[in-house]
Amino acid sequence: MASSNFIDYVKINCRSGAGGAGSVHFRREKHTPKGGPDGGDGGRGGHIILKGNAQLWTLLHLKYRKHVKAGNGVAGEGGRRSGAQGEDVILEVPLGTIAKHPDTGQQLAEITEDGQELILFPGGRGGLGNTHFKSSTQQAPDYAQPGEAGMEEWVVLELKLLADVGLVGFPNAGKSTLLSVLSAAKPEIADYPFTTLVPNLGVVAYREYKSFVMADIPGIIEGASQGKGLGLRFLRHIERNSVLLFLIPANSADIRQEYNTLLNELREYNPELMDKDRLLAISKIDLVDPDELVRIKESLPKKLPVTFVSAVSQQGLNELKDSIWQCLNTTAEPTE
Repeated sequence: MASSNFIDYVKINCRSGAGGAGSVHFRREKHTPKGGPDGGDGGRGGHIILKGNAQLWTLLHLKYRKHVKAGNGVAGEGGRRSGAQGEDVILEVPLGTIAKHPDTGQQLAEITEDGQELILFPGGRGGLGNTHFKSSTQQAPDYAQPGEAGMEEWVVLELKLLADVGLVGFPNAGKSTLLSVLSAAKPEIADYPFTTLVPNLGVVAYREYKSFVMADIPGIIEGASQGKGLGLRFLRHIERNSVLLFLIPANSADIRQEYNTLLNELREYNPELMDKDRLLAISKIDLVDPDELVRIKESLPKKLPVTFVSAVSQQGLNELKDSIWQCLNTTAEPTE
């Protein structure tokens, strides 16, 4: 089977450049028989820099780049000439990328804005030339500083998609169909579980030229937090969503139980997800009769905003957009 182009996890070895050594040199000119020290400083080593790029949405371009090496600084020269700095290496990454230590899991950096630059591993400092060490008692210092060594570490780059709304549901709940109707995204749609193997993003147009970003997260099954199904691989993308939209088909055997199962999987993965705003959408309402919809309404949680939709017959889509937009604006307002 062909490998997916959606890569959200890479592990690479980074080595920043070493600083150049300072120069030990003395001024030698005609008519200046006892020129003083004039050794220049070494140049600093090159940095390893992360830079946000809004045009990227995957780490595919770094998948096969296992070793990244910045340039070393050049040694200083006589005449107080400093050495050239080592060439920096800029790794462009999509927004929502975090850098972590592979063993401890410590977060080293996070990119959330287009054009944002963070030095992941700084280059070594260049050594001072002997001109810095002259004094009234040491007029001819014959030593200079060596350059500092660079840093070499393995680092994990992990992408967590930045979206306003995350679609959460079991396989075949109609998440991809809903996204394809609400936005211009064209996810793969078929009548079998796990059709969606990678997350999809779509921009949903709203009234008065407003819009929000919706993410279709691959289907979650019971036990996903323990690694079943697609496991934890895509649950991380839910962490960055402002609002979680739970999608459950109207023809499910027990809608309340499905909702509780989904909620429990998110809680097991990361309890902080329980603090996010939640909406519930009952999909595929064109497959059940009106009396059944009334019974479903009575069985649902009272405090949870619920919308009944059908992507096929276009029912309830505007109401769903209104509910999402209201929830997003309420979330964005600061609480006193």
